[in-house]
Amino acid sequence: MNKVSVQSLLLVLALVFLAGCTNEKWEESSIFESGNYKMIGVEEKLGFIYDDSEITRFYTDKENKYMWHLWGNPEKLKGDLKVIATHNQTNEEVTVIEGLSLAGAHNGADAHTPSVISLSKSGMWKLDAYVDDKLHGSIFVKVYEE
Repeated sequence: MNKVSVQSLLLVLALVFLAGCTNEKWEESSIFESGNYKMIGVEEKLGFIYDDSEITRFYTDKENKYMWHLWGNPEKLKGDLKVIATHNQTNEEVTVIEGLSLAGAHNGADAHTPSVISLSKSGMWKLDAYVDDKLHGSIFVKVYEE
């Protein structure tokens, strides 16, 4: 094989590998209980009140209220919450929460804050939650067509 053929083959293999990485399958986060509520997220790390009912589910372009709960060192949870949502198929990023102050302990968590969120497309979304610009954790949710 000549040098150009080897480079072309390596380029094609790299593109196939990268395409496979961007289409990774995301699964909805687990539902767990804390206090008297069901939440979606990572138990004892990050979650918001959600029971996968028609009332709490995400539907395209429909605003809904979600009470966020965070666990961890209370001194590190004294900042603002910012949440960036990323769509699995398009990689579109949207800041859905910014500058929400975290309040103290609630429902078994070390910090909490209410929010209103709307997501524009159906499918899987990753919600990256930051406290004072430091990633605290991620929640994966499914958005349904109305």
